[in-house]
Amino acid sequence: MIGFLFDDPAIWLDHEIKKAQGQGVTEPHAMSLATVDRNNNPQVRVVLFKGWIRNGLSFFTNYQSPKAQDLAYNPKVSVNFFWPNLAQQILVKGSVDLLTEAENDEYFSTRPRLSQIGAWASDQSQTIANHDELIKKVQIYEEKYKDQNIPRPPHWGGYRLTPDYYEFWFGMNGRLHERYVFTKSDINSTCWEKSIKSP
Repeated sequence: MIGFLFDDPAIWLDHEIKKAQGQGVTEPHAMSLATVDRNNNPQVRVVLFKGWIRNGLSFFTNYQSPKAQDLAYNPKVSVNFFWPNLAQQILVKGSVDLLTEAENDEYFSTRPRLSQIGAWASDQSQTIANHDELIKKVQIYEEKYKDQNIPRPPHWGGYRLTPDYYEFWFGMNGRLHERYVFTKSDINSTCWEKSIKSP
């Protein structure tokens, strides 16, 4: 039996991500983000966890994207880390808010140059004629910012997910999985209530 390894779920999440890295998981920071749009249609896509900011999980995107529109409509989300080779997953639920301009600028400055150019060139999720159209726009912005630092586009930035629920799932033989849950009845509380769920 695994049991509760930590009283703080954020510390436990970091521990499991580092363990996944050490065991060769290709994208240990990848998490499936679930949102709901204005018509109450759910959508899931994979984003990357980019570290803790003000006690929340951060991720970044185009603010004009469908996911950003969903988040503006309903900031309640869930994310799920799934590492099938380890038979593990971690579910986190909570609410998102926008990162500050300074936080966005700080992270954008660390991105590879091509990724910075791509943030300008890509109208995320919009229909294009072909991939060549995107490449031409990349070339335009490469020329525009030649020998310069690339500024962050105003439509690009991040979110902070403030958790109120964690579930650590460990796959076991015979489907006798172990599920350890942390919940908060009050989002402003610093105390987590712990429980175990039947598989």
